[in-house]
Amino acid sequence: MKKYVLVGAGSRALHMFAKPMSEEWKDVIQFCGVYDTNRIRADLLSAECGYVTVFDNFDRMLVSVKPDVVVVASADFTHHTYIIAALRAGCDVITEKPMTIDAEKCREILEEERRSGRKVTVTFNLRFAPYFAKIKELVASGVIGDVYHAALEWHLDRSHGADYFRRWHSEMAKSGGLLVHKSTHHFDVMNWWLNSKPAEVHAFGSRRVYGPTRAKRGQRCLSCSYTSTCEFYMDLSDHPFMEKYYYQAESEDGYIRDRCVFHDEIDIYDTMSVQVRYDSGALLTYSLVAYSPYEGWRATLNGSDGRMELIQGKESRIRIIKLDGTLEEVEVPSDEGNHGGGDERLLRTLFEGSINDPLSQQADSYAGALSLLIGHAANRSIKEGVPVQIDDLLPVVAS
Repeated sequence: MKKYVLVGAGSRALHMFAKPMSEEWKDVIQFCGVYDTNRIRADLLSAECGYVTVFDNFDRMLVSVKPDVVVVASADFTHHTYIIAALRAGCDVITEKPMTIDAEKCREILEEERRSGRKVTVTFNLRFAPYFAKIKELVASGVIGDVYHAALEWHLDRSHGADYFRRWHSEMAKSGGLLVHKSTHHFDVMNWWLNSKPAEVHAFGSRRVYGPTRAKRGQRCLSCSYTSTCEFYMDLSDHPFMEKYYYQAESEDGYIRDRCVFHDEIDIYDTMSVQVRYDSGALLTYSLVAYSPYEGWRATLNGSDGRMELIQGKESRIRIIKLDGTLEEVEVPSDEGNHGGGDERLLRTLFEGSINDPLSQQADSYAGALSLLIGHAANRSIKEGVPVQIDDLLPVVAS
């Protein structure tokens, strides 16, 4: 039975990893320890997971437990630190997406993985959701031939989208912006569907809604003078997990969970448009906005033998239009699990160690690198106003 430890004690760490490791998978793996820079939060997680041992130092946890696997679910800008330390200690690593936030840290991870001989797995749960997996299966079967062009539009509503601007995610140095933190999911799915490496990226981005765009603002919702007039007001008492794990833990590190979405430190984009050219010649048109009236996405794939339209909502369908106009609709049963059933299937693969993976759903460090590098390249393109070559960011790595 392999020994696992966890770094990070936030919502994703608790619900995606800690509770499943201590409950559903306790007969398969041994959950031996947790570390978080915020001790209060780590103690709260421990109490919900059978009082797993809490460590006050990550390196001491590695020495004491000698784990087989380290699960990294901390803030994005710390991922590379823990991944590299775990690899050097002889451990395999399972990391939340994004693997890291920029090209330099990405290269460091890949080099240490190569040197250590250990393995880094990135948890791209959308690959495991039945709807996304069915698209992969259909594209791989050649139902629309060679894919020439793809378009993906993703929109976050003013609850989910705004929440990124309350947290550490709103600072580029901590998250790489939404083009890394959020879009890494979307870029990975496209890389996976197209089965091709991104080659060139050109992007545009701006802040139109969030950040210091209005005078009537405060430091945080809790103490704001404009609670009755601000459409983005959030009452922490309405969110028991946030109040318990963050508000009650503020004294430990000063991290404020309900920071104003108009604060001065926001430097990420809320409006983004990205063009990607792949080695196969396929082109991707991608957009992301974080202030939509409603949440959702839509996509199309255009190939040599037809077109695929992706429609997911209450009824999840895949529409295939052949060159002669013949129309076929493929229904995919809805899954009530987290992230369309992706989380549960991903955990089963991680902990059962299945080697049967015909769709290549399990993502390695190279897949993690390519997805985050599109986001990093997009950020650089926006800043410098020029296209960016992926090979210039990662010239020494081969798939």
